[in-house]
Amino acid sequence: MKLATLDDGTRDGRLVVVSRDLRRTADASEAAPTMQACIENWQDVAPTLQSIYARLNQDPGRGRPFDPRAALAPFPRAYQWLDGSAFLNHGRLMEKAFDLKSPPGSQDVPLMYQGSADDLLGPCADIVLPREEDGIDFEGEFAVVLDDVPMGIAARDALAHVRLIMLANDVSLRALAPREMATGFGFLHAKPSSAFAPVAVTPDELGQAWRDGRVHLPVHVHWNGNGFGNPNGGEMSFSFGRLIAHAAATRRLRAGTIVGSGTVSNADRSAGSACIAERRAIEMIEHGAPRTPFMKSGDTIRLEVLDADGNPIFGRIEQTVRAAR
Repeated sequence: MKLATLDDGTRDGRLVVVSRDLRRTADASEAAPTMQACIENWQDVAPTLQSIYARLNQDPGRGRPFDPRAALAPFPRAYQWLDGSAFLNHGRLMEKAFDLKSPPGSQDVPLMYQGSADDLLGPCADIVLPREEDGIDFEGEFAVVLDDVPMGIAARDALAHVRLIMLANDVSLRALAPREMATGFGFLHAKPSSAFAPVAVTPDELGQAWRDGRVHLPVHVHWNGNGFGNPNGGEMSFSFGRLIAHAAATRRLRAGTIVGSGTVSNADRSAGSACIAERRAIEMIEHGAPRTPFMKSGDTIRLEVLDADGNPIFGRIEQTVRAAR
């Protein structure tokens, strides 16, 4: 099924069920008022939500029109947002371009940081930032939403805790990242609020595209209306099962935890990139210097994922960069 959160003036919004074609919504209050309440009580509320979803898809006259501009992030605020770096191809390009050494064990142990989860952006929210010179970048990636995960879970068992899948734009400020990484304390200023496509979907909605803990579909990236890349999520070096197990190695993960894949990246360069930093790294490798600038005020970014018939699965992320006043 497909779920979204509409803006009702509250911080957590109102949970709705969305039709498979993303055209209509139905109220979900008989099951749960918010997405967080839904995920915390998944076993109890999922049958009711599935029934609403079935009726919505069967009757074209049922429900109200779905306007993505009225949608918040599926989780407008979450207890935890953990972002991995599951595509080793991306890391290898960055290391080669900047003559960096791989962190010890990075080929076998996923990299992951804990991002800001208290202010997650909706699909059409502006990217409001103080300075263009901070190196504004987009990052197209997949993310999963978990129910309660016990500490020490094995990767082979972790996927049973994936309840929803989302599409994310993990905004990054590249000029600020090197200093923060050098401190050893991780990102803070370099990782402002991330944005999410309007609809979160259950794994079964992806069919065979969801297998081995990976989304085997391309992320279509358009910057200022121009195609930038369509790398496929199936090339994840570490599956979501591995990422979840890594995050839960020394603590349990509570329902509503979001785990991201990191920038989708493919070895075949004809697929393009899902972030500017990767394209700049390739330019450094091939030409000795980067040629592509970072984002500026007024720039737009569009991210979406299509099914085999060309239909959008999560809806679009469509954002514009704006200068903070």
